[in-house]
Amino acid sequence: MLNENHMAALKALVSDKGLVCDLSDMATYEKGARYDEGRAALVLRPQTTEEVSAVVAYCVKNDLPLVPQSGNTGLVSGSTPDATGTQIVLSLDRMTKRFDLDLDNRSLRLDAGFTLLEINRRLEPHGLFFPIDLGADPRLGGMIATNTGGSRFLKYGDVRKNTLGMTVVLADEAGTMLDLNSDLRKNNTGIDWKQIFIGTSGAFGIVTECVINLERLPRQTATAYLVPASGAHVMPLLRAMEERLGAYLSAFEGMSKDAVAAALSHVPSLRNPFQGGNIPDYVILAEISRTWEPREGEQSLDAVLETVLGEIWESDDAPLADAFVGPASEMWSLRHALSEGVKHLGKLIAFDLSFRRGDIMAFCDHMKAEMPHTFPEITICDFGHIGDGGVHFNLVVPKNSTTASDPDFEKRLRDFVFSIAVEKFDGSFSAEHAIGRKNQAYYDQYTHQHIRDLAKGLKSITSPGKLGTVRF
Repeated sequence: MLNENHMAALKALVSDKGLVCDLSDMATYEKGARYDEGRAALVLRPQTTEEVSAVVAYCVKNDLPLVPQSGNTGLVSGSTPDATGTQIVLSLDRMTKRFDLDLDNRSLRLDAGFTLLEINRRLEPHGLFFPIDLGADPRLGGMIATNTGGSRFLKYGDVRKNTLGMTVVLADEAGTMLDLNSDLRKNNTGIDWKQIFIGTSGAFGIVTECVINLERLPRQTATAYLVPASGAHVMPLLRAMEERLGAYLSAFEGMSKDAVAAALSHVPSLRNPFQGGNIPDYVILAEISRTWEPREGEQSLDAVLETVLGEIWESDDAPLADAFVGPASEMWSLRHALSEGVKHLGKLIAFDLSFRRGDIMAFCDHMKAEMPHTFPEITICDFGHIGDGGVHFNLVVPKNSTTASDPDFEKRLRDFVFSIAVEKFDGSFSAEHAIGRKNQAYYDQYTHQHIRDLAKGLKSITSPGKLGTVRF
């Protein structure tokens, strides 16, 4: 607990509604999305950039550590306090006043506390959306801090690509409000300063307001399950579809047999779409889309997709063993159920990795061959964004296993997976989940010292106070 003077001063800055100190009320902010729980000194919920600035200035002057928290949907302990009870959580959940839509510019200026679902709910009547597709419902500030990608990265890119501007509060004694807002898509007048704050886990400053790019909602879609002839045929299949479909291709999501089985088992309402109920070893969910309503005489997207798949099927050394076009809602329901399904199999240890696209299946095949020798109890339930090189490499320990309670087990497992991913396959240990406490040791291990020194220098310039969970 903080002393009464600090409590009174901070309460005066954010009002009664903006301060949470009751233990039961703080629990929501102390517990993360998966096996992550700490203890906060208190929780502050400012409503404006000015209030954030005042809070940050006070905390920096009094050497009080702050942990910015957005939607708290992250999986690497980046938004929750540690176990010491000394850190103050600064939540963005009340920052939802400004929402200024510019239809001509196809952009939106808004407070950083809006959730992704709420943003898109408000945009839908205008035929627009923020094109980051996720299973979770994060707040925008956290999406910027972690540079979120998602299932349609292949077509629309990540948050970095879709951020035009922002307001940031720096963790210095003045609580400096840095106005980097811009509605311009082209502005080559020097350093693009907003990029420093995207994907750096909130350690360089707290994003309080954003200007984001919007896209037209798809008005036509077609989806299909594709069964590649083998793991080695996944990339030839992707190349063939990109060659024939171009910008129509919006998703190319890989799902392993064990991950699909877990989802079908956990959600009984899901229909098993595979012939005889036999789940393939690997299946691709492919989607194509157009932004206009169907026109008279225009070939439907279902027909386009069937034609393309027929061409691929008849090609030499066809990379396709089976395929069928189906209802988008049903197919995406299975894809979005994977995470929850895998989580209910047992103790889940999740990895968010990225590779050159051609190395994804080679990595997965390598791990499926090596894992039984090193960690025989593990079940691999991988799935991910094959079209952009990302894979959620999920490892499950059985519920009744004593291994799950071994305090050293997870570290040994992470060391093993990351060493192969980074050292053997030249991949990244964090595709889009950012750093956080869970990945700190691997940032320290795999980041060149010169880069770490540069990052520390930037941190000392922008936000020298105790901000965030990451040590740059």
